[in-house]
This record gives sequence, C-alpha cells and structure tokens, in this order.
Amino acid sequence: MVLRLVFLGPPGAGKGTIAQRLCEAHELLQISTGDLLREEAKRGTELGNKVKAIMESGEYVDDSIVAELVENKLKELGTEKGFILDGFPRTISQAETLENILDKVGFELNGAFDIEATDETIVERLSGRRSCGKCGKIYHLKNIPPKEKGKCDDCGSEVVQRNDDKPDVIKTRLETYREKTAPLVKYYEEKGLLKVVDANGEIKENMKNVEMILKGVE
Repeated sequence: MVLRLVFLGPPGAGKGTIAQRLCEAHELLQISTGDLLREEAKRGTELGNKVKAIMESGEYVDDSIVAELVENKLKELGTEKGFILDGFPRTISQAETLENILDKVGFELNGAFDIEATDETIVERLSGRRSCGKCGKIYHLKNIPPKEKGKCDDCGSEVVQRNDDKPDVIKTRLETYREKTAPLVKYYEEKGLLKVVDANGEIKENMKNVEMILKGVE
C-alpha cells in the first residue's frame, strides 16, 4: 500500500521531526506548505512573484494559492510515491479543498495522524528547537543537537531559532491552533481516518508509537 497521510497536532508536538524520520524510513515525500511557498517564490514564476510579495509583506497567503501549490506537487508524484502532508490542511475549509484535490489526482488518504503532547512538553520543545536557515532540517538543543554547534549536519548552514519558537509567542500559537485547527481532529475522526499518537516522550519512543499505529494502516 502507498502511504498517503495528513499530520495534525499543535506546534511543538513534534510533527516535523516525526514526519522527517517516517519519510526516511518509508521513502515518503514530506510536503510542507512552508517549503512549497518558499520554493515557488525562488522560481520567479508569476505565481512565485505573487507569493514572494505576500510573504514579504507579512500577510497570510490565500488558501487558493496554497491549494494550487499542493495540487501541483501531488500531480508531480505519480502513483508509486507516498507522502505526508505537514501543515496542510489547517482548517475544515482546507480539508474539504484537499478532498477535492485528492479526487482530481486520484489519490486517497490512509490516515490523519494527530501528534499530541502536553503544553508543558510543547513549551520546552519549542524554546529549545532550532532549524537550518537553508534546508529546514530541525534540531533541538537538548534532544537532537547538531553535531557541530550552530551548524546543520546536512548542508553546513547556520542553525537558528525561529521567531515563533520564542516563549512569549508560544501561548498565542497554541491558542490559535486550538481555535482553528483542532476541529480537524473531529473531522477526520468522523471519516474513520484519525490515529492519535502520544508524542510526549523522546523521539525514539515517539517513533515507536507511530510505527505501531502505522502497522494497522498498512
């Protein structure tokens, strides 16, 4: 079975790290909407220039643009390559749009993984999280430090703290998530796709939890 998954969960729960590890283990493509937007902006296409202008202004990119980029990426995949959608959908409206996109390209989701952790765990993780400014690889000062301090293992670029990972921003991010994105849990539960993952532990334990659930999906 070709795995086609959606990852849900609050910021700091570990979605990105778990998605990276899962993609490496199962040869899946991690589709991050943030990465798609940055890639399109770099291409210099008409759409890319529009995206770049919106991002530089600090405004949110329209759902229709994000959906177009996701659809284009899925069309490129072919039928043999599985994927994990990380960061899309974020709302019920986006989930419904994704259904339409999947119908167009002839794909079907195997599961929606709700990656869950307590607020205490999340605050600790986010305040210690760092990411590569170039390739986006994620690290943690305590749990997954880079081999060389301040430098990415893969590309050697500087590893930095994102502004939205600073402690004073975390509370707002969690409130926003619960208001806008948490209803997706019920949405996918009603469709029989929801799989809840306890991600409060260390990465090895969290991956073990994911793999156990994945056996049921496959």
